Amino acid sequence: MRERIARFMYGRYGQDQLNIFLLIAAVVLMVLGAFTGKVGSFLNALSLALLVLTWIRMLSKNLPRRRAENARYLDLRYRVTGWFRRLKTRWDQRRDYRFFSCPSCHTTLRVPKGRGKIRIVCRKCGTSFTRKS
Repeated sequence: MRERIARFMYGRYGQDQLNIFLLIAAVVLMVLGAFTGKVGSFLNALSLALLVLTWIRMLSKNLPRRRAENARYLDLRYRVTGWFRRLKTRWDQRRDYRFFSCPSCHTTLRVPKGRGKIRIVCRKCGTSFTRKS
């Protein structure tokens, strides 16, 4: 049985991060649809559509297109999670460093605390400005 499934899936795309996200979203929508009244049928239909889309992507033989879709999803996910990761890093370093924004290119610059008034030079554009650390 296992060999038959492996032979059937040969040359097909299979599972990736976007499919996992779509499956989780479908399950969440199903649960929400079970507890809501009139909106529940719409949510159940939407979750069914997500499940069908997941199966279509998983059984697809158009590998380059599925890889491109997954790459776009991962790029978007990294943008969102990267923003939160940078925010957490700044929060963890708040006792030792001050963060300033460059007035010309808006790059975030990190300087050590407790140095008094210092001249800060942006590494990206070379603009210098004076701030209290």
